[in-house]
Order: sequence, then C-alpha cells, then structure tokens
Amino acid sequence: MTRKTVRIAMNGVTGRMGYRQHLLRSILALREQGGLDLGDGTVLWPEPVLVGRREHALRAIAERHGIAEWSTDLAAVLADETVDIYFDAQVTSAREDALKQAIAAGKHLYTEKPTATGVEGALELARLARAAGVKNGVVQDKLFLPGLVKLKRLIDGGFFGEILSVRGEFGYWVFEGDWQEAQRPSWNYRAEDGGGIVVDMFPHWEYVLHELFGRVTTVSAHVTTHVPQRWDEEGKPYPATADDSAYGVFQLEGGTVAQINSSWAVRVNRDELVEFQVDGTHGSAVAGLRNCRVQHRSATPKPVWNPDLPVTESFRDQWQEVPDNAVFDNGFKAQWELFLRHVVLDEPYTWDLLAGARGVQLAELGLKSSAEGRRYNVPELTL
Repeated sequence: MTRKTVRIAMNGVTGRMGYRQHLLRSILALREQGGLDLGDGTVLWPEPVLVGRREHALRAIAERHGIAEWSTDLAAVLADETVDIYFDAQVTSAREDALKQAIAAGKHLYTEKPTATGVEGALELARLARAAGVKNGVVQDKLFLPGLVKLKRLIDGGFFGEILSVRGEFGYWVFEGDWQEAQRPSWNYRAEDGGGIVVDMFPHWEYVLHELFGRVTTVSAHVTTHVPQRWDEEGKPYPATADDSAYGVFQLEGGTVAQINSSWAVRVNRDELVEFQVDGTHGSAVAGLRNCRVQHRSATPKPVWNPDLPVTESFRDQWQEVPDNAVFDNGFKAQWELFLRHVVLDEPYTWDLLAGARGVQLAELGLKSSAEGRRYNVPELTL
C-alpha cells in the first residue's frame, strides 16, 4: 500500500460541532482506521492543521490528540503550499470572508453551512470557486443518517407510490441558561452573530427535501422567538434577538407538500429529536435519525372517529420497522470520505457551494415570508 497524505486546515474545531463530528469522529476516526483506502493500492492519510482564534483551546486539543500543527494565523496557514484543503466550522458571521481567503489561496474547500449570511454572498463564493478551479463541498450530513438512508431506499424502491406529503418535526427544549446550563452556545440566539433557527435549520431542510422529494418551489413560514431572554456562558442575561422557532410550509416540484416545524423551545414527545412522516398513495413511513417505520396500504387499519369511546388499539404498534441491512458509519465521516475521494480521485460530488447557496436562499426567503406575511416563490439558482 502507498500512503498519500492530504493536509487539511481545520478552522473552528474548538466549537462543539467542529470538534466532535468533524475532527474527532471524522478525520481522527479515519486515522484510527489506518486511513482511507482508495481501492487502487493507495491509502489516503488525512493530516489536520488546526486553526482558530483561541490559542489555549487549540493547544489543548492538539496535545490531547497528538496533533502536530496548529495556528491562530489563518493567512499563514493558507499561504502554506503543502495545505491541500481548507475546512470551515466557524460561526456563520466569520465564514464567508475565510472561504474567500481560501479560494484566493487556491485551496479546495469543505465547509459547514450556511455558507454565507445572504444568498448573494453564497452565490459569489460558488462563482469564485468555479473561476479558481478549486473543488468544493458543503456539509449535508442528514442525508447520511441511517433513518434517511432507509427512507431513500423506500423511495427508490417505489414503496410510496405517489408521494403526497412530508411532515417534519425537529427540536427540543434548550435551557435558558439561568438555573440550568444551556446545551447550545449563546451566539445561536443573537441575530447579530448569525444566530437563529431559520438560518441554522432551513438549509438542512432544503437539501433533505431537494435530494429525497424534489426541489422546493415555494415557501411560507412563520418565525418567532418564544424565549426572549437567555443567559450566556458566563451566566449573564442577554436579549435573544434571533428566532428560536420556525413553522414552514414548502411546495415541491411535482406537487408534494412539505410541512416542517423547527423549535428550540419544544419538549420532545416523539421517538427521536427529528422525525419525518412521508405519506403516499401506496404506503407511509416515519423516519428519524436512526430508525424508520412503515405501513403499507395493504396493512393500513381503518380508524373510525368516535370521541365518545376510549381508543382500544395502539396505532404505533401497527407499523413495521425497516431493517438496517447494512452497517451505518457516522454520517459526517461518510461525507468526508466522499469529499476526499472527490479531491484526490476526481470522483463525482454534487453537494457543492451552489447546493449550499440553495440552503441560504431558502432561509432568506423563509425569514422574508414571515416578516411580510406572504408566500414566496423559490427561483432556481444557477451560476
């Protein structure tokens, strides 16, 4: 076996998502398994170079995991010709400028979303990357969740017949931070720092709907801030200027209607933190992070509305579990592997900066829809 090293500048790994999912469970996990086998006698060896603003945090992570290189100087790292890929998991407000710097330095790009604070900025990034000839990818991790992989299997197998509707429920109660520590960073609730559930979650819903059911053609949303005051990491109160809940209705190409509720101010009464119910003429399914249950039309019961009598049947028990039929790897790691193969072997890869711009567009139009109380068409983006 020949070992080929690819050096990855990883910016934002001191944050929760950047550290846990991208560094620990993706790049370091690839190293622990001996690298990525490319199938041609070559093993790809990812070499992370940590980048960030907090020197003490970078040093601590590097020492904990035996990582040789880290820096607080992004410009110097990007000027290093041995660095092949730039990865960004910073706060949204800092991402667009850093990605432009990486493009100018000729680095291939892999980035969290949203890619920019507005659709014009997101499209500019896509155009700059194309003009520079650098490969680029945007994290679209939910497509690799076991529950949605099973759902895609059902769609490809024609299980649903004509798909009529999609109902999504996402969210959980994020503690305010006064009497119990919040489980999300405070910047998520400050609009001036790029926070808000719409800019966070609508890009996810765009690619889930686009990849599984069809392109989003219209959006109507109601956005609100249910919890107006929260407490930050130092225990200080601050006004929540960003939205924490969004209720969206999306028309899809082909006629399917999707309705997705997203909230950080809801207590969970479902099997998983996110669930999608898909109803079709031949069958229905409920898919979450890991599990997927189905009910075919031939096994659909015949409920009768009668409020005068207690329910004597368990509706949940009338659904059948979809088997795994495979070993599912971490979704972030699975997409990293595909992107690395794209960079090294030039294998096809569709989740690029243009796909990321669609997510930014949907978030922007969702906020506009809520502010103006009207439904908006979603134009198809091109470069």
